Amino acid sequence: MDGMLSQEEINALLGDMGAGSSGGASSGGGGSLNSDEKDAIGEISNICMGTAATTLYSLVNQKVVITTPVVDVTTWDEMTKEYARPCVFININYKEGIDGNNVLILKEEDVKIITDLMMGGDGLNPSPELTDLHISAICEAMNQMMGSSATSLSSMLNCKVDISPPEAELIDMAGNIEPSKISSFINGEFVNVTFRMTIGELVDSTIMQLYPINLAKELYKKFSSGEEETVEPPKAQAPPQPAPQPAPQPAPQPAPQPMMQQPMMDQSMMGQPMMMQQPMMQQDVNVQNVQFKAFNPMPNPVLQQENIDLIMDVPLDVSVVLGRTKKSIKEILEFAPGTIIELNRLAGEPIDVIVNQKLVAKGEVVVIEESFGIRITDIIKEKM
Repeated sequence: MDGMLSQEEINALLGDMGAGSSGGASSGGGGSLNSDEKDAIGEISNICMGTAATTLYSLVNQKVVITTPVVDVTTWDEMTKEYARPCVFININYKEGIDGNNVLILKEEDVKIITDLMMGGDGLNPSPELTDLHISAICEAMNQMMGSSATSLSSMLNCKVDISPPEAELIDMAGNIEPSKISSFINGEFVNVTFRMTIGELVDSTIMQLYPINLAKELYKKFSSGEEETVEPPKAQAPPQPAPQPAPQPAPQPAPQPMMQQPMMDQSMMGQPMMMQQPMMQQDVNVQNVQFKAFNPMPNPVLQQENIDLIMDVPLDVSVVLGRTKKSIKEILEFAPGTIIELNRLAGEPIDVIVNQKLVAKGEVVVIEESFGIRITDIIKEKM
């Protein structure tokens, strides 16, 4: 498989041989990560999954929240003790910028809900079985999500990062699994990054992202070098600031001018004309009134129309008031079928049309086939 390490190379990395110690990223032996490397992997995963959550939101049209990750080094046996259920494994291979691959693990029910939302469903009644159509849909979703994550990763590592199309497979973690079906790095220790993912009110679950140890160390090395490169340029730009250039130039220019006028005066008065010429030269100042911009710019009718279009589908309560009256509790208790209640409005007088408790129009009652209707006769233009 493209970008895969051979089993011999993995065994060499996990056996604390020369290849593992030459990287210099970890202070510990074997394949374990130190605290700095875990923090770096957590930061990288947090930024990448934040971008992936935004992409998933556009696919399912539901609010997607992926929380801060938890980074741990584990083995396959330890992980399956807490996560033994049918899951969908998505294998992502890096084809540029990074050498290696990682694996995303989603629960089967979560995949059914996500793919149902992608296909226009409401996610409440997903398919009982996971079909090839669901696998194809989740691969497309992961392709877009991890593609956007690769873009964020490129900016963090200062290099172009690209992925191959993901491959998905339904696997029962409790059974015997051939490592070649998922990835060869699950034979030993690997990095397990756990996230909590919520999608609207439909999904509140856990997803996992698995990294091989050597890929995690490579990411840490590139991430650390990228941070050093971003910190160094401000230090190099600091020395040019204290350059004494403007001080010596203006001083000799005003000196020759008073020297041409002073031979006509006594030497005892030489200091006085020089002191009087400078303020007179400063009096030639061009003074203008400040022009301020108008605080009430004319509204753009095009923008107003676009804002109104955003709320065109909002439902409003429309009621028609024929009239009102006040009755005491005693009079109300005397109501019976056939009782006539007199309103405070004459027959034929315009009635009120109220929208959300606001008077907006006047009208008259009409009959449309077998239903009552209102014919608008006047629009109320007063500002409420």
